[in-house]
Amino acid sequence: MRVIAAMSGGVDSAVAAARAIDAGHEVTGVHLALSRNPKSYRSGARGCCSIEDSNDARRAADTLGIPFYVWDMSEEFADDVVDDFIAEYQAGRTPNPCLRCNEKIKFAAVLDRALALGFDGVVTGHYATLHTDADGLIELHRAADHGKDQSYVLGVLTQSQLAHSIFPLGETPKEQVRAEADRRGLQVAQKPDSHDICFVSDGDNAGWLTEKIGPKPGAIVDEDGQQIGEHEGSYAFTIGQRRGLGLGTPAPDGKRRFVLDIEPVDGTVTVGPRDRLRVDTLECIRPLWCGRAPSTEMECTVQLRAHGTEHRATVTADDNGVRVELIDVAEGIAPGQACVIYDGTRVVGSATIARTARSADLV
Repeated sequence: MRVIAAMSGGVDSAVAAARAIDAGHEVTGVHLALSRNPKSYRSGARGCCSIEDSNDARRAADTLGIPFYVWDMSEEFADDVVDDFIAEYQAGRTPNPCLRCNEKIKFAAVLDRALALGFDGVVTGHYATLHTDADGLIELHRAADHGKDQSYVLGVLTQSQLAHSIFPLGETPKEQVRAEADRRGLQVAQKPDSHDICFVSDGDNAGWLTEKIGPKPGAIVDEDGQQIGEHEGSYAFTIGQRRGLGLGTPAPDGKRRFVLDIEPVDGTVTVGPRDRLRVDTLECIRPLWCGRAPSTEMECTVQLRAHGTEHRATVTADDNGVRVELIDVAEGIAPGQACVIYDGTRVVGSATIARTARSADLV
């Protein structure tokens, strides 16, 4: 097959491209330029959007002996990922830009362009596996290395996108990938993994949002509505946050306070004790199914953060969205986060959390 290898400049995508060549595919390397001014995003080895990353990707392609191109996706990235990130925080929600990037950029815009140019699919260095069931359905599963598993951020992919995706690293532990890169003479063999949000240059999300949105002062209140502090913008907070509240007065019981609720209209941030963060019901919208949507109530597990634990749950899907009843209670879950649904290691699909609730026995 003729395939595009999405080369971020890291070790994973470089080894994935190499394995695609070994598998007999005709491989062309592509690096995504996500900012018209790369210095405005990451620098050094912290992310995947820097000039250094582009150069590392080109050197890896040269080592592998494959054609290499840079595709300008900066306009799509700004519209679908960065602007969405800002809008979600302004609305009091906590988005995951990596899921949105996979959904809108890497496996939509890039895949669409690749197919239009006559390529058969896209190869990436994501840690996940694909299997085909007896009916020909392509299933997305967790990676063998659960510590590096990235199936959560791929839970937005549809069956048609999975049909044109190749994940060569899914069965390999990360340390073996680095060793293989070293054997192949790839200079990125020991390059650190990327962290945080790639378009926030210093990792300070709150500071970055303040710069983009500007100050919007509001009140910090306790559960009784009593004002106990002020802030410069509710977008600097997320449900479950403990640090950075700026409260000089301790709670009456001396316990730490956590963000319990964010009101985006007037900017009120409500804080309270940790046990008030516990929820056992999630109402979700915008479901995306990797294969068939569940037709009946489904006993499964859900993952609510990119590096979070699995929670046993019962899921019901209908035309109004997805309702999740958690058997294992979760804590600090914010609207805007993704709920990714699993049947064993198989990813069933994902949905965006719109509302959380707690039953009477948690009160």
